[in-house]
Amino acid sequence: MPESHALRRERLRTAVAASEADAALITSLVNVRYLTGLASSNAALLLPADGPPVLATDSRYLLAAERDCPDLTLLNARNVEPALADVARERGVRRLGFEAQEMTVERHAALAQAGDLELIPLGEMVEALRVTKDEEEIALLARACAITGTAFDQVAPKIRAGMTERELAVLIERAMVDAGAEKPAFDTIVASGPNGAIPHHAPGARQFEAGDMITIDCGARYGGYHADMTRTVVLGPPADWQREIYTLVATAQQAGIDAAVPGVAAADVDAVARDLIKAAGHGEHFGHGLGHGVGLEIHEAPQLGVAKPGTLGDRVPITVEPGVYLPGMGGVRIEDTLVVRSGAGPAASRQLLTTTKIVPPGELLVL
Repeated sequence: MPESHALRRERLRTAVAASEADAALITSLVNVRYLTGLASSNAALLLPADGPPVLATDSRYLLAAERDCPDLTLLNARNVEPALADVARERGVRRLGFEAQEMTVERHAALAQAGDLELIPLGEMVEALRVTKDEEEIALLARACAITGTAFDQVAPKIRAGMTERELAVLIERAMVDAGAEKPAFDTIVASGPNGAIPHHAPGARQFEAGDMITIDCGARYGGYHADMTRTVVLGPPADWQREIYTLVATAQQAGIDAAVPGVAAADVDAVARDLIKAAGHGEHFGHGLGHGVGLEIHEAPQLGVAKPGTLGDRVPITVEPGVYLPGMGGVRIEDTLVVRSGAGPAASRQLLTTTKIVPPGELLVL
């Protein structure tokens, strides 16, 4: 709704006013969408510390901007950044904040060429605002997660020997779209047999065989918001080593979920799960972080990992996704998306968004 976007802009305006900049030039397309509601491939926002904001986009998106951003001054321009820099000059802006994490050297040089604007890096100012989600965002994220779980439940019983990793990935992505997704949130990962030891294996032509563990990492995008879920299943009766590492990962994941409460350090949540895996002798087989924030991007702040900064707060969606990966043999990863919430007691401090009816919590699905 326009009102929520206006509130977001006001929060950013307060941060800009407290900085050294007179105005902010927002060029990250994700951040422009967050602040205005406009989804496009060419847009930028000028947000003065004092005065009305201006949204620039070109004729391909102008009608959409008029529809979705009725409370904003619109500027029809193909080269949105120089056009907004001109507006900033006309308004007497001398110190223009920019998103250094997103802007290329070439674009920065073009803005600086005139020499009458002092360009000041803002840091990830908008990303910091995006960490805490409002209830509308959480509802969109919950819908994306529900679509993901529905698609997995529909497709998992169809897994059989002889099917390829790529065939399964396509089935899942099609099922998500059929269930209401805009598109997959990311390229689906299907890693079978020894490929399961590669956390981000790209699904290929390998055919499933009896005894394979199969890791499936998938997510739907809905309303611009990204779901992220991983399940590991086994084709036929599991070997002892497979059941052992699955139980370990499931236990570590639940420990991480239990630790995710408001006020806890992100690194401490990671440590709770990681220490269990280390104690079982598999510390070297868990190399990535425990999880990450999700929202308009599939990977957002906060990051749950060794020495990662920050603490968790109210209404912060995160993933919890420990794994154990054994080279030449296979691996297990289990991932769910949840929202950290303030509440009475540990159970009230978390809202689990991803669910799959076909896989009970902590249990290995045998196909």
